[in-house]
Amino acid sequence: MRTNDPTTAIAEAVSGIEPELIAIRRDLHAHPELGFQEHRTAGVVARELARLGIPHRTGIGRTGVVGLIEGGRPGPCLAIRADMDALPILEQTGLDFASTVPGLMHACGHDIHTTTLLGVAAVLRDLAPQLAGTVKLVFQPAEEGLGGMAAMLADGLLGDRPPNGPRIDRALGFHNHPDIPVGQFGFARGAVLAASDRFEITVHGKSGHAAYPHTAIDPIVAAARLVLDLQTVISREVPPMRPAVVTVGAIAGGEAHNIIPDSVLIKGTVRTLHAEVRDLAEAAIGRLCAGLHGTMRARAELAYRRGVPALVNDDAVLDATVASVRRQVGDVVTEGEPSLGGEDFALLAELVPSFQLRVGSGQPGRADKLHNSAYQPDEACIGLGVQALARAAFDLLG
Repeated sequence: MRTNDPTTAIAEAVSGIEPELIAIRRDLHAHPELGFQEHRTAGVVARELARLGIPHRTGIGRTGVVGLIEGGRPGPCLAIRADMDALPILEQTGLDFASTVPGLMHACGHDIHTTTLLGVAAVLRDLAPQLAGTVKLVFQPAEEGLGGMAAMLADGLLGDRPPNGPRIDRALGFHNHPDIPVGQFGFARGAVLAASDRFEITVHGKSGHAAYPHTAIDPIVAAARLVLDLQTVISREVPPMRPAVVTVGAIAGGEAHNIIPDSVLIKGTVRTLHAEVRDLAEAAIGRLCAGLHGTMRARAELAYRRGVPALVNDDAVLDATVASVRRQVGDVVTEGEPSLGGEDFALLAELVPSFQLRVGSGQPGRADKLHNSAYQPDEACIGLGVQALARAAFDLLG
């Protein structure tokens, strides 16, 4: 590989491996696996890393895989992370390589991510003599709310001791974006993805005959009141310039048309970008639950679980990466807005300076969305993602 001209060298290397990368992606797409069940996917990753001669370990965070590419000179350790898990969605694409597993689908593009990082591994293996430091290839399981990154960190992903390799100094993540046309890239500064918390509220009343509601304490009416009151957390307590969402996603109670039940279960999520708003929302929900007894005679039992924190991009890693992408593929990187989606790459970003790149995957003439049964990313985003990330690693460790 002609590293005196990295732009051409990386582009030519990617062009040579792009067909096989697409074949790998289609194989992974046809065989989706849920979080912590990615045994076949991890096997494909391990097979490809072995074929490339890249040392690696399996079983990190249960089903994760970590590979190491040592540079020709001492230097920092850069992690590049891809997630591998699929979603419990019945695929409706009609593609020749559609899911062969009923009810499971790569509807978030993690098959794209896994394949892209394999391509980065292939390119950086040949560039390794020119690198000062180490690239840690992180193939993560269970990103979809199941704690895959936490499990990998618990197994020593951060490193600095055998057999986990050197300590990670900086990290890059990436995600395909169907709202960005293929060939384009995006970024946002600061807190870009939300802290993702969950709550369950059990509203306890007293059952009775529907014809005599005065002899009962109706948890359904109380729960309905509480669902509406929860919306005031955002409209009346969170500062308007601080994005936040409180969403009730499930409510269940009662089994018959003529019986007032004993209880109702409410499930929901809270998304925030700022730590003070996260604290405010949790406290407000607790206060509303506590007040239900005084207004509706029902008792609200709250179980509140904090999930991943907000993902905060580091300006230095962001600026360096965006500059590298522009050097490699042109002026095709645009600044965008934060999102209230969640991402457990945030756990690594809490520990080391990190940046998550947005990779355009939108096909011309389509308006796809993530987590949709008809999602069809443009496969050209694989090769383009490989070029962008390989060049960023080359420059960061140059």
